[in-house]
Parts: sequence; C-alpha cells; structure tokens
Amino acid sequence: MIEMSIRQMAEIMQGSSHGEVFVTSEAIFQFDSRQINPGDIFLALKGERADGHDFISDAMTRGAALSLVDRPVSTPHILVDNVLHALAKLATYVRKELKDLKVVGITGSQGKTTTKDLLLSILMAEGETIASLSSFNNELGVPLTLLRCTTKSKYAILEMGARNSGDIAALAAIASPDVGAVLKVGNAHIGQFGSQEMIAKTKGELIAGLKSGAVAVLGTYDSFTPKMESAQGVKRVTFGDSPKCDVRAADIEARGGFAFFDLVIGNERQAVGLQILGLHQVSNALAAAAIANALNVSVSRIATALSNHQSLSKWRMELTEANGLTLINDSYNANPESMEAALNVLALLTQEKGGRSWAFLGLMHELGDDSDQMHEDIGKKVQNLGIDYLVAINSKAYLSKFDSSTTSARYLSSWQESLDIFKEFNPGDVILVKASRAEGLDELASEIKARVMSEGKEEVK
Repeated sequence: MIEMSIRQMAEIMQGSSHGEVFVTSEAIFQFDSRQINPGDIFLALKGERADGHDFISDAMTRGAALSLVDRPVSTPHILVDNVLHALAKLATYVRKELKDLKVVGITGSQGKTTTKDLLLSILMAEGETIASLSSFNNELGVPLTLLRCTTKSKYAILEMGARNSGDIAALAAIASPDVGAVLKVGNAHIGQFGSQEMIAKTKGELIAGLKSGAVAVLGTYDSFTPKMESAQGVKRVTFGDSPKCDVRAADIEARGGFAFFDLVIGNERQAVGLQILGLHQVSNALAAAAIANALNVSVSRIATALSNHQSLSKWRMELTEANGLTLINDSYNANPESMEAALNVLALLTQEKGGRSWAFLGLMHELGDDSDQMHEDIGKKVQNLGIDYLVAINSKAYLSKFDSSTTSARYLSSWQESLDIFKEFNPGDVILVKASRAEGLDELASEIKARVMSEGKEEVK
C-alpha cells in the first residue's frame, strides 16, 4: 500500500472518512478479521453466510487501523456505498501512482497458478515482486494484490479469472497490465460460458484491454488464443513447441516424471530441467519465460530460475515417495485437459517404477451439458493409457463405456469408501488422486499418506 491519510483514501473511494488515521506502507487490506495485524485495514464485506460488519470489533481488537464499511460504525472507518467497488477505485488509483511498477496479467483455462508461481521465481531475483496469493484472481483478489504493492515493488503478477463475460475486462481496466498473457482456451467452466468460443472471447478481454506499448503473450495450444485481437501498438509474442513460436521448447524429454528441454528465444538457447511434475508443465514454463523476457530478463537468468523452481502451491501435482509407493496429489482442481495431463504423468511414472498404476478420480465440476461425455472420455483415456486400476468417486460417468477387461474399475459414492483399498497397494505402485476442489479428495490424499506412507522417511519433491 502507498502511504496516505484516511481522508485521502476516502476521497479516492468517493466515500466519507470518520476518524483520524494515517495508513502506512505496511498496511494490508484484510477481509478476515482473524488475519488482522496492527495497522491493517479491515474490509467489512457481506457474503452469503456472514456480514463483515459483525466482525469489526474483533478486527479493531487485533489492531486494525480502520474499517471500510457501507454503514456507520463507532470505530474509525470509511463509509462507502459498496465496499468492493470502493476497493477497485483505490486499486486503480494506486496502480496509476506506482508508475515504475510493471504489472503482469495472466489468464487461461488452466495453468494460471503454476505459471504465476514460475514467473514469481524468475522475477523475485530481479526485484521486489508481489503476486496473487493462491488462486486469488477475481474482483476482490486482483485489487487486494495491487494494494499490497508499495513504492519499492518492481513487479506485480496478477491471475485473472472469470465467472461471466466482462469480468476480465474489468480487472484489466483496474490493473492496466504491461504484459497480458493468455495460456490456453480449454473446457474449464464451459458449463458457465456455454462454449469454447465464449470462453475464448472472455479470456481475450485481457488482450483487448492492453494499451499501446504493452506486450501480449499468447499460447499456441488451441485455435483461439493466437488469433486474439489486440490494439495497435501492442507487441505480440507467441510461445509453444512450434519452431514458428517466438518462445519455444526444443528436445523435450521426461526423466522421473519431470520435463527437461531447451528454452529457445530468438538466437539464444538454454537448458532447463523442471522440478515440478509432468510434461504438461513445459507450456507453463514457456509462458513464464515469454513474460519474463518481455520484461527484459535475460534468457540465461530465466532458465536458471525455471530449473531451480519448486512448487509453491499445495495439492498441485505434489509428489510423495515412501516405502516403495509413489503418490501424486493433484486434488486442487480438475478439468478434462488437466485430468489428461495428470493421467499421462501417472502412466509415465508407473513405467519407470515398474509397479501398478492407480487412478482415484473424483467429479469434474462446471462442465455443463457435456459433463457426462467428458467424464466418459476420461474413462476411455484411462484405458488407452493402460492404467491398471480406476477408482471412480462420486461419478459413474467415468465408467459408462468402460471395458473392464483391460483396466479394473470400481465406483464409490464417497472417498471414505476407498480406505479398504489401501491394503492392496504394493511396492512400486503409483497412485494419482485428482478431482475438482469441491470434492475434497485432498482428504483422501492425506489419508493415503497417513495410513500407507507414514512409516519410514518421506521424500517430497
């Protein structure tokens, strides 16, 4: 946050100030009163289950300097018509004031968080970098991330997601990115948008919102992204596996489930060995490399940072090995594309370990009318890859066209029913746990660790 008085802040937000407070650069906006540190600012947001105004007393007790509210309270506060809208106004102002700050916007159907994490590893070596926490990518998360920036911040990395058309355009207007990146248009949230064309149109709002002098970084993994329109004066950079791409990967190979490749940008070529699981991570690494290069980071420094990066986000292709077993925990989220990528890793690792493959797959959410068909296609993918065991949890569609002669399959209504299966694991086996976050299969992964893999020393990569 940049320093300002409560009166200045209220004027920017078009609200009224009540109390005498000066906000320091250390102040952070918090919407959970339990996270308040002395000097922070509490957002009294109204949710479906709770009203933040009910927690103002707790926030002040913990040291909040003031609250942002939509009705008067007895403690120092700024009164506005709408807390979320006021926050957006303040973030827009702060972005304009921090003229030396380079802002990156990242969107796409998959890979946003991993790409953000990879880019953070690169840019942290170049200067103070603020990045979205977890997948904080909406009308609340983007302003909050920008408001963590100070005059010392050199970069801000913002994930941008959408539930409706126009959402990303609104976020881009607040953030005014110097670099906007679209990774891929896939099927995630197709139930919300109705078609890939509408998803592409929404993701393309980031590119359309870039101003002259900015850089558009475009993946080449679908037919929509490379064609996204940009304003005159916006430089376009493509990334992918094709020799025609501006940033590409050459000589890709897998070792122990990890990708190794040569990063090629222009006439420069540097070796990269990733420490995050799966060949599908190459595209995320290329996206991060293309963004960093657009910000004038050298190819050699990019390659070094990519090779040294280790996963920052839990439940995303976490690899745990112990007692001869290998667990891949990818329970944070799921869509058809990420499901296929995880299954490919499972098959590859099983070949290397010499045991059997187990896929514990839960429901994929927000796939619309084609949900059953997409689940059925993943079931076929399991068979085509030669996965030994499929455990379908809370989704019979995986098994609707399943041929049990090649893969053993079971349906369970809940993950708790799978606990008896643990005793069937043998040394050399590789186990994948994956589903949409709401299915709670992170608890299943934790049970596998606790009941089967806790004896002896664990090695987590």
